[in-house]
Amino acid sequence: MTTETAPADRITLPGGEMLAWSDLPQERLADGGPVAALAARLVPPGARVLVAGPHDPALLDQLGHAEVTCLLRSHPDAVALAQRAAHVVVGGPAGLPDDETYDVVIAAAGLDPVESVEGTRLGWDRVLARLVAAVRPGGALLLRLDNPLGLHRLVATTPWYAGRDDSAWTIGGVLDRTHPANRDQLRERLTAAELQPVACWAAYPDASTPTALLDTDHLDRDAGSGLFDAVLHGACAGGFTNDTVLQDPARLAVDALHAGRAADLAPGWLMLAHRPADPAAPTTPSVDRDLPVALVQTGRPGIGVLEVLHGPSGWRWGLTAATGTTVPAAAPFASREAAYRDADALSGPVPSGRLLRTLLLDAALRRDLATLRTLLHGYAGWLADQADTDGRIAGAAALAGTDNVVVDGERYAVLDPSWRATDALPTDVVLARGLWRFAAGLLTGGYAHPWSSTLDVAGLTVVLGGLTGHDVDRATVAEAVEAEAAIAAALHGLDHDGRVNLATELHAVAPTDPPVGADSYQQLREAWLRQREELTRLAALTAWTEELLTSRERALRRAETTIGLLSGSLSYRVGRLAITPARLAKRGARAAKRRAVAALAPPQQEEQQ
Repeated sequence: MTTETAPADRITLPGGEMLAWSDLPQERLADGGPVAALAARLVPPGARVLVAGPHDPALLDQLGHAEVTCLLRSHPDAVALAQRAAHVVVGGPAGLPDDETYDVVIAAAGLDPVESVEGTRLGWDRVLARLVAAVRPGGALLLRLDNPLGLHRLVATTPWYAGRDDSAWTIGGVLDRTHPANRDQLRERLTAAELQPVACWAAYPDASTPTALLDTDHLDRDAGSGLFDAVLHGACAGGFTNDTVLQDPARLAVDALHAGRAADLAPGWLMLAHRPADPAAPTTPSVDRDLPVALVQTGRPGIGVLEVLHGPSGWRWGLTAATGTTVPAAAPFASREAAYRDADALSGPVPSGRLLRTLLLDAALRRDLATLRTLLHGYAGWLADQADTDGRIAGAAALAGTDNVVVDGERYAVLDPSWRATDALPTDVVLARGLWRFAAGLLTGGYAHPWSSTLDVAGLTVVLGGLTGHDVDRATVAEAVEAEAAIAAALHGLDHDGRVNLATELHAVAPTDPPVGADSYQQLREAWLRQREELTRLAALTAWTEELLTSRERALRRAETTIGLLSGSLSYRVGRLAITPARLAKRGARAAKRRAVAALAPPQQEEQQ
């Protein structure tokens, strides 16, 4: 949209606007992602909302049930968003009218991009004070704070202080006392501003475009949650696929979770704070207090964001539909060729327990074969219980790998039941697929384990099958890999050629390969060490073979020399003269026998006729 076509009556320019700069995020999530879903939940119908700072335009679409005012510093951004908002103020917080208050103020991009560099600089505390003043009694503020010691900085190959791009207006380090550096300092600043912090969510894998928001209080309390384990692993594994990192962010996030530090290592936080109500003020819409435990991006437009809510009977699934859309009863993720995602399945309780993959990895690292055997035997038995009379498994259980099964004592359950197979699969193929996925992650991830280092992925799958008490052969493993390729192709929308190429790549996965995902220096080094070890073993085998061939060749030469010496001796010649008549007599006897047989053959044929 150009300035000429922009609705000028919606844009206010009090001064200090940045005319040649844009803050709108380049990377955007479907329907605005978890941040937009959280904002839509917090804003009641008919509320007056101030969106301070640059946000994904989809967030404004999610707030279509409210009256939205945007506060920006960029004039091009104001022109781009003017159609989506009732009013846009350009130039920073100083341009806000003093008499304007709002039911909800959203600063989910932080406070630094709210302030214009063309006007008088207020600083973090004074910007916060201005936004707090805009919150009417009984209203709420949703504020983002970046973590200077977050996971994204721990795995980055480029240090945070080396930024030289134009967007580096501020450098967020822990020595800057004008900015809070952790959740406790943020709570203190909000309390000093006469707000009451009520909830906080950890943003993963990035603070600017998080695909998962997790309640920090629950993260601190429920360190062994299989749900948090799966969400953190999935968010961090998918959030760094195009980056080169120092170490595996997914493994680091899961370790932080089980150490009770996942909230502290979050790349950023979203803090919700309320302003105490004034009894003398008129009644205003109240903010929804049914706050989610987790919000996770589904990756598919129209379906919305996957929610986890805390109810009287524990955690339960929920699904937010995007504004103006309805969630279909059986919505495929990309294709129904082999698998799909059923949104209706996300309506029941979230099963408790720890993630099976994490338990297996822990047992493998400790070389605890007894625990491995118990877990795998229970997993195989649970799969057998899901099979029908023909020995086939359908629905969510057919896709229940070790990364989507939680264990609570002796109870096994599917964590996310929305992933479903279109057709039923044989039980042995389902088991082999789950074991193969775990074996591939174990070997390519460089995890220590109690088995021989010469095993390939299929061989380790066979060994794991033995621990389950089932005879899993390589033919079954090959069939399971084909099923894995078909399922992955359906979930990612690959065509026939893409599926064939994927199956070829999966069959070729070797222990010396690095894991799929982000290029991690740590894991690439481990893969290099495994390759060097394999090359050393092959070199030693080649040297041993050459030495064996050399020794055999020397023995053969000695034998030939001995034979040559013996063949020229007097005894050899005398023996040869004695043996020659016997050979001739034997040859003559054989010839006479053949002639006699030939002479008797015709009468025998006549008798048979």
